[in-house]
Amino acid sequence: MAFDVEAVRAEFPILQRQVNGEPLVYLDSAASAQKPKAVIEAMTRAMEHSYANVHRGLHTLANETTEAYESARRAVAGFIGAGEDEVVFTKGGTEAINLVAAGLGARLGAGDEIVLTQMEHHANIVPWHFLRERLGVVLKFTPVTDAGELDLDAYRNLLGPRTRVVALSHMSNVLGTVNPVMDMTRMAHEAGALVLIDGCQSIVHQPVDVKAIDADFFVFSGHKLYGPTGIGILYGKAERLADLPPYQGGGEMIGEVALERITYADPPHRFEAGTPPILEAIGLGAAIGWLNGLDRRAAAEHEHRLYQRTIKGLSGANWLRIIGEAPGKGAILSFTMEGAHAHDVAQILDRYGVAVRAGTHCAEPLMKRFGVTSSARASFGLYNTEAEVDAFVEALNKTQAFFA
Repeated sequence: MAFDVEAVRAEFPILQRQVNGEPLVYLDSAASAQKPKAVIEAMTRAMEHSYANVHRGLHTLANETTEAYESARRAVAGFIGAGEDEVVFTKGGTEAINLVAAGLGARLGAGDEIVLTQMEHHANIVPWHFLRERLGVVLKFTPVTDAGELDLDAYRNLLGPRTRVVALSHMSNVLGTVNPVMDMTRMAHEAGALVLIDGCQSIVHQPVDVKAIDADFFVFSGHKLYGPTGIGILYGKAERLADLPPYQGGGEMIGEVALERITYADPPHRFEAGTPPILEAIGLGAAIGWLNGLDRRAAAEHEHRLYQRTIKGLSGANWLRIIGEAPGKGAILSFTMEGAHAHDVAQILDRYGVAVRAGTHCAEPLMKRFGVTSSARASFGLYNTEAEVDAFVEALNKTQAFFA
């Protein structure tokens, strides 16, 4: 079935606007994707017709909102092949990683080792540094090759008897590299380590089956998946979540509270203290429902074609350096322009209505690995078109001429 990008674009009101007198060309979906009408309408409908707090009330509005909230949990579970009790709502992928790191840290000590990679987002580095600072755990980093792939031989050699946790991205937010997480998880388990996968980028572009991957934890955020901000997902194997202590205290996460003692609820509610992100969860459920109505394989092929068209359009541009050219990479193009700072490149592209990201992309160790302080990044979503690719290439050439 052919992918009808114009029908998809019609679902995104913001794509009809102009920026600086030019049609908006939004190439920043890896940072945060735009929202389809299905998400906007679901959240608006919840606020206008049946909003109340969840799990606490017996009145009609509370029951309706609780059902919508838990329906979103079921949607997430089905989307990734998990059990409902294995899906925890968080405020984002970052909080999900922090939750796991804090919980595992309660059982780690000085000299225990955590294996990460050089391509991680800061969200999957900093929480583990907290454990290094506070507990004396040792962090080890899998190196990245010049092509932007992980050095799997080096990874295998980093695993040892003191390895307790492996945490790695499924798909790099800078390089677009898709890592062989099934093999890496298997090797980590053979070494006796637990595995956390950061799926914030991969979940957007490919089907994810957490049971097939076999990671102990898998996290992602809603706002990159065409859903709202303020919502993320922690998947954990049921037995792993049961072993984690609570992350925050408050309502909902308790079993019983007395003056002299407390008990805790079972997962997932053990990790959802206080009033949860109700509307955001409903919006994420709507985003998943909308995505399930598309041919995701065709969408992925469409994104790949856009990336290849971009590369072809920039062939011969010897003033451009592309960072990350791993085989099978996702539709992310990080680059530097000779004689120009990435921030300046992004600002000039904006004059032509083209929105790209510029900076370190929350991946300073990776920037250092490639010898740059910053880069620009164009990231493609399923709503982008070939005409937008051509507009981007044209704007990039005009930008280069400005600095020449």
